[in-house]
Amino acid sequence: MDKVNNPSHYTSGDIECLDAMKSCLSKEEFKGFLRGNIFKYTWRAPLKNKVEDYKKAQFYLTKLIGEENGE
Repeated sequence: MDKVNNPSHYTSGDIECLDAMKSCLSKEEFKGFLRGNIFKYTWRAPLKNKVEDYKKAQFYLTKLIGEENGE
């Protein structure tokens, strides 16, 4: 199980939570959500899961870069 890129607890049926959120939010709202998660995981990393949280922040940063590039 990949706790960073594909956590099983964020999938219900055939859709992942992140995909469902993207479909119901505007583009700017979704990018704001991604920025918020980057901030959250970077902030808490030294106090909680360290490298795992930095990897989660990186995951959301990669998603944000994709959104900015129209991917």
